[in-house]
Amino acid sequence: MHERKYEVEVNGKTMIFTTGRLAQQANASVLARLGGTEVLATIVMPEEIREDIGYFPLMVDYEEKLYAAGKIKGSRFIKHEGRPTDEAILSARLVDRAIRPLFPKWIKNDVQVILTVLSFDKENDPDIVGLNAAVAALMISDIPWEGPIAGLRVSGNDGKWVVNPDYKTRKESDLNIVVAGTDEKILMIEADAPEASEETAYEGVEYAQKQFSSLIKTFEKMQKEIGKEKIQEPSFAEAEEEDSSSVNYEKETEKFISENIEKALFVDKKETKISRKKAVKGLLEDLEDHLKELQVGKEKRKKASSHGYGLVEAFVTNAIIKDEKRVDGRKLDEIRELTFDTGLLARTHGSALFSRGETQVLSVVTLDSPGSEQTLDTLEEDDTKKRYMHHYNFPPFSVGEAGPLRGPGRRDIGHGALAEKALACMIPSKEEFPYTIRVVSEVLGSNGSSSMGSVCGSTMALLDAGVAIKANVAGIAMGLASDESGKYKILTDIQDLEDGEGGMDFKVAGTREGITAIQMDTKTKGITNQIIKETLAQAKDARIQLLDQMEKVIRKPKELSEYAPRITSMKIDPEKIRIVIGSGGKTINEIIEKCGVEIDIDDDGLVMITAEKAERAKQAQEWVENLTHDVEAGEKYKGKVVRIMDFGAFVEILPGKDGMVHISKLANQRVEKVEDVCKVGDELEVEVVEIDDQGRINLKVQGVEGGSNDMRNGPRRGAERDRPRRQSRR
Repeated sequence: MHERKYEVEVNGKTMIFTTGRLAQQANASVLARLGGTEVLATIVMPEEIREDIGYFPLMVDYEEKLYAAGKIKGSRFIKHEGRPTDEAILSARLVDRAIRPLFPKWIKNDVQVILTVLSFDKENDPDIVGLNAAVAALMISDIPWEGPIAGLRVSGNDGKWVVNPDYKTRKESDLNIVVAGTDEKILMIEADAPEASEETAYEGVEYAQKQFSSLIKTFEKMQKEIGKEKIQEPSFAEAEEEDSSSVNYEKETEKFISENIEKALFVDKKETKISRKKAVKGLLEDLEDHLKELQVGKEKRKKASSHGYGLVEAFVTNAIIKDEKRVDGRKLDEIRELTFDTGLLARTHGSALFSRGETQVLSVVTLDSPGSEQTLDTLEEDDTKKRYMHHYNFPPFSVGEAGPLRGPGRRDIGHGALAEKALACMIPSKEEFPYTIRVVSEVLGSNGSSSMGSVCGSTMALLDAGVAIKANVAGIAMGLASDESGKYKILTDIQDLEDGEGGMDFKVAGTREGITAIQMDTKTKGITNQIIKETLAQAKDARIQLLDQMEKVIRKPKELSEYAPRITSMKIDPEKIRIVIGSGGKTINEIIEKCGVEIDIDDDGLVMITAEKAERAKQAQEWVENLTHDVEAGEKYKGKVVRIMDFGAFVEILPGKDGMVHISKLANQRVEKVEDVCKVGDELEVEVVEIDDQGRINLKVQGVEGGSNDMRNGPRRGAERDRPRRQSRR
């Protein structure tokens, strides 16, 4: 293939797609560019079909190459890029959620999408470039995929929207939202906001969707001009089986399920996941026995079981759409039973247990010094530190399974990041609350949106730890029952069987005033704007219900835990930071050692002192205050004599700050020798007379009128030049 280039303008910005030159052994490859950001998308699908699996094996990998931003890995010992960063995993998940619904269900081949960031201009986020590069590559490949779609990020501020904003604009915006879909339907949403209204969130989705057209037309043009012929679904002849039956097992399965499912699932209320699983399992076992009686062979019975489970989900969906009937007996907008508790753990800084039905999450808060901030080694230069972290763990026992524990997987990282996003804008500023905050959500039971359970549990745990969050946050997962005719019902608080074909997972978190985070993906080929609008409204009602119940248990922050460190913060002149640090760190290390504290200083002059006991922090704070205090005439001090000269004594009035008491200011009577009045180590009560034009501090002993023997006891002519400068521990 010869190199081909396609350009498209989106709201004043040009995106360029180039193919035919790089990675020619892949099924397809496209290099996409926006500004100076370039991402290579490659798509590969081996010919081997994996008959042994019951799911579509799609892998989306997002590779951040630090050379793209002109950086070398920060580690002294390892310079090669290692495991993907959390940010890279989140970008991969974003692309995965957008493209996955459009692959046909019959594909059982491995499909791998690799997005490699080759160049980064620190302005245009590579995730959006990568998403559209993946779409372009899928369109021109021979891999079956029912696109095209487009993906864009928009930021809004005071009703004005910016498409694919730079990082600065995103930080200053009321809402940042990534939307993927077509001109008519939406497949994926990812958003964060400092309390955006439902109307603003919907406007953001609508505005992004209006910009899709030019991208979609470009992808269609690429497919028409250079696209390969798509692979067709293979047809397999049914294997000969040693049975005497000519029964159509699919029709027999459909008949059996339709005749028996009402009794299996709806006659008696099935309130637990286990009871529903047993009911479905029993139904499929009865189906197996029925087909055996009809002498249907083993392979066909196996396929019938898989087909039967799909029919069960379809029946559940149909019951919701037609009769508004849910398996556990709830109304469509009803939340499962809620229970909450706080302060469960004896020695942690804060903890809370959140239960919604069978979903149970234990969130635990740890408070530490500013020095415990996380350093991020990413492409972006601005976001190098993180002081609020939310981590999420999903052990196998939470769903009644056994499995290896190998650290957080992609799902864990994604759910933790969503909960973090929901709460991050509510964390008090560093000046107000200088702690580094880590929240860990341990999922103890899962059946329907443990990530939103983490949001609720973490809100209560933060309050239990004494963190004065700006507003309380709750989250809910919304679902959808829909059919091919376009009929649908929106569900509040989805669980197990309700998450079938024709469904969605629409998570919304926020406060009473507005939305802080959204994450939506779907198992359909997209949902309409009307469904989005209705879902946002129904989710708000659920969020308020959750907050009402949570705030009955805890509403405001408690006192700081006795086990949490104490942090005192203060502001100093940034020009005086060097005084506190001292030469080679001598001064700050002396304070740390003698006071038993940790000290962190920001470039803007914010000094944060961490200690186990408040009195130690106070001692260190006074030391820093004295070091940075601007001495003024008239101030009085009790200082120590540190040096004696013929013409006077040098007195340390503050740590690292000396002033000189001239011999004429040592006493009201005549003084022949300085040593007659004081010696090194003596304490003198002194008063500041003046600070001269060279910054030197002139003192007098308190109560001395002074001056009667100035000439007689003053230095010889020219001796003033020998007077040493004020000594400072810098």
